[in-house]
Amino acid sequence: MQLLLESLFNGVAIGSVLLMAALGLAIVFGLMGVINLAHGELIMLGAYTTYVVQLIFKLPALQPVYNAYVLVALPLAFIVSGVVGILLERTVIRRLYGNPLETLLATWGVSLILQQFVRSVALAHAAGLILALVLGFGLPLLLPSSLLSGPRARLVRAGSWAVSALGGVLLAGGLASQISRIARATSRNVDVTAPKWMRGGIEFMEITFPVPRLVIIVITIVAVVGVTWFLNKSVWGMRIRAVTQNRSMSDCLGIPTDTVDVLTFGIGSGLAGVAGVAVSLLGSVGPNVGGSYIVGCFMVVVLGGVGNLLGTVLASFAIGLLTDLIGAGRLLTIWPDMPAPLAGAVNFFATTSMAQVMVFALIVVFLQFRPAGLFPQKGRMVEA
Repeated sequence: MQLLLESLFNGVAIGSVLLMAALGLAIVFGLMGVINLAHGELIMLGAYTTYVVQLIFKLPALQPVYNAYVLVALPLAFIVSGVVGILLERTVIRRLYGNPLETLLATWGVSLILQQFVRSVALAHAAGLILALVLGFGLPLLLPSSLLSGPRARLVRAGSWAVSALGGVLLAGGLASQISRIARATSRNVDVTAPKWMRGGIEFMEITFPVPRLVIIVITIVAVVGVTWFLNKSVWGMRIRAVTQNRSMSDCLGIPTDTVDVLTFGIGSGLAGVAGVAVSLLGSVGPNVGGSYIVGCFMVVVLGGVGNLLGTVLASFAIGLLTDLIGAGRLLTIWPDMPAPLAGAVNFFATTSMAQVMVFALIVVFLQFRPAGLFPQKGRMVEA
C-alpha cells in the first residue's frame, strides 16, 4: 500500500508539472491548430520572471514580505509570457494561419532568438523591455475609447508607448543600480529559492510529501478549473469555441475573430509563464529549460486528443505515472519474479531520461492504433 501510494503521488507530481506546461499548448495547438515551437521559451520567460521577482523581494524595503514573492510571481509570469505571446501572434503567427510548416519554422526561429536574448541581454535591461511591452499593450485598455478614435488616436497611442518606454528605462536603471546580481544574464543556470512555507515535507503513512510539489499540484488544479470554467462559462470562452468550430460563420455573426485569436494566444502563452513558475521551484533555470518540456507537451496534447482538455489531463498523469514506474525501477519491486530478459530491459530503462524514451515509444505505438488520441474531436472541428 505504501509503495502504491508513493508511486501515485510521484506520478501525479510529475504529471502536474507536465500538465501545467502543456495546458497552454493545449489551447494554442489544440484550439487554434498553431504549432508553436517557442512554447518552451515562454515557459523559460516565466521561470526567469520568478527569479527576477525573487531578487526584487530581497531588497531591504521588501525583505519583510519576502516569503510572499511566489504569490506575486504567478500573475506577473502570466502577464509577461502572455504579452510576449500576443506580440508573437500579432507580428508572426497572424500572417501564417493555415500554413503549419511555415508556422513551425517561424516559431522555431523565435525560440532560438529568445534563447540567445536571455544569454546576451542584461537581465535588468530585459526586465525593463518586458515592462515597456506590458505597459504598451496595457495602457490603451485603460484609456477611454473616445481617445482611441478619431484624429487623435495615433497621437494618443504614440504617447502611451512613449510612457511605456520611459517606465521600462526607469525600471532597468533601478534594477541595475540596486541589484548588482542581475546585472547580466549568462548561459549559466540561476537558482530560485523557495520561501520558508514551501520548504520541507509533510509526513503521512510513513511517506514524505514535498511541499513544493504539493503546491504545484494545487496550482495545476486551480489552472485547470479556471481554464475549464473560462472556456465553457464565460462569453469570450464561448466565442473561442465558436471560432474554433466554424470561423467563417462566427465572423458572419459578428464575433471579432482577430480579437479571439489574440486572446486565445495570450491565455495559452500566459499559462506557459505560470508553468515556468512551477519549473523554477523544482530546479535550476537556464536558457534551455523550456526545450526539455516542449516534446513532452506535444506528446501530452496529441495523446489526449487535440483540443480536449480532459484528454490532456489524463494523458499528462498517465505519462507521469509511467515515467515514475519505469524510471524509478518500481516495476521490479511490484513484480519481483519478473523473467530475466524482461528484468534486464527494465533495468536498462530505469533512469529518468531512458524512462522518457520508453514512454514516448509506447505513445508512438499507441498512436498507431488510435491516431486521434484518447478523445478524438467530433463534429465540425474534424471537418475543418
